[in-house]
Amino acid sequence: MPTSLPIPIKFRLPEGWLPARPVDGDPGVAFAAVHPQPDAGFAANITIEGGFSPETRTLAELAAESAERLCEIAGPVTVTDRREFGGADTPGLTQRLTFSAAVSDNAYRDLVQTQVYLSLVDVKDPRKRAVIRLALTVTAGQYDGVAGDFQEFLRSVRPGTGEAA
Repeated sequence: MPTSLPIPIKFRLPEGWLPARPVDGDPGVAFAAVHPQPDAGFAANITIEGGFSPETRTLAELAAESAERLCEIAGPVTVTDRREFGGADTPGLTQRLTFSAAVSDNAYRDLVQTQVYLSLVDVKDPRKRAVIRLALTVTAGQYDGVAGDFQEFLRSVRPGTGEAA
């Protein structure tokens, strides 16, 4: 069952992407979407999850822990890129991971996961900071074809009010 985010956000899915039920094995996912054209039995997907993080934890520490958790599930994981962005008020971090994992037909596929961490202030309680993780997971062969969609999606992410539009 999907979880809720610690603070509301608004976003727009790229054209053609479809909302999907989060995978049962990933209980922290609040939202998931899939690309309509799978590659080699694997559907590219975008996931959103988040929580409140203690002030003592950096985004780099959270990203490193995420890579370690993925390693426990998928085996060897390589961090091919990690960069911080934004300023002190709205820090962010992006990292790209590569790994191999069994997909629906139990054959291993080379996958790429881009994770973007956003640190956002809770509009109801500015003393609290939420960390939202947005992730794109694709086959290595499909990465170039959907990376632009993920960039479009990221540009649409905004803090929300939690009220129906």
